[in-house]
Amino acid sequence: MRAIIVDPASPSRLVLGEAPDPTPLPHQALIRVEAISLNQGEIRRAMDDAPAGWIPGWDFAGTIERAAADGTGPAAGARVVGFLPEGAWRERLAVATRSLAVLPDGVSTAVASTFPVAGLTALYALAEGGLLAGKRVLINGASGGVGHFAVQLARASGAYTVAAVRRESQRRLAEADGADRVIVSAALAEARDAGPFDLIVESAGGEALANALRSLASGGICVTCGNSSRSPMTIDPFEFFYPQGQTRLVGLYLLPLLERVPPSEGLGRLAGLVDRGLLRPRIEVEAPWQEIGAIAQRFQRREITGKAVLRVS
Repeated sequence: MRAIIVDPASPSRLVLGEAPDPTPLPHQALIRVEAISLNQGEIRRAMDDAPAGWIPGWDFAGTIERAAADGTGPAAGARVVGFLPEGAWRERLAVATRSLAVLPDGVSTAVASTFPVAGLTALYALAEGGLLAGKRVLINGASGGVGHFAVQLARASGAYTVAAVRRESQRRLAEADGADRVIVSAALAEARDAGPFDLIVESAGGEALANALRSLASGGICVTCGNSSRSPMTIDPFEFFYPQGQTRLVGLYLLPLLERVPPSEGLGRLAGLVDRGLLRPRIEVEAPWQEIGAIAQRFQRREITGKAVLRVS
């Protein structure tokens, strides 16, 4: 069976290689993978310190070849989207049925493969804000995978949505996603003037996270779901809780959350929103998985906004 593996001898460290065929357990279905999508976390690990032969991958979509032996989950032939904590970039997968959601006819496997990490992170980050109708929401990194989903989901929830992007050239992307206002800021220095905000979704870390905390309204929540800057945050605690009062900082890490909440629940919701035209994932790059090396290098250099999808063939 073919799979994308780490090869330290390759300039990109990612190549198409071989892996053993999966043997499903009774609660697992056998999936023929048709599309995968890339995320910064798995690319960073592959490029930095993953051992030779390691298989990355969280996001996938495809078709069930053999249903789970215990009778749970979708039947053979069903088109599904799913999530794995690692190792999804293979031709075939054995996946627990709790991690699979059936796709409506109107949702392609390429589009569905963008859901798992970016879509679920955005979905659960926004859920921390409760009922969003009429609230002011700020999404930092709005042109990225998580931010792109979060802007659309916040707007669909009735929030006044402000999108923050790093470059002027990214403004039109956030506007196309439905942002009510777009600010161009490398570290959210302008966020206070655009706020205060009831909910902020922040993934850059460092100075941006500190400025996000200063931009909260009374009772507001900041959800941090990443640290792409790889920088520490410095803030005087007094700035965090005064004069707003009762503000909160929440850390969201998807992997342990999905051990408690079945991925199928959120994936099914996202698929339904796409099918109804309320969510439009943006695929900037779609290519055969033989091009993983070049695409991964572009992705790591942040030359790709939105999502990159590879076809498994």
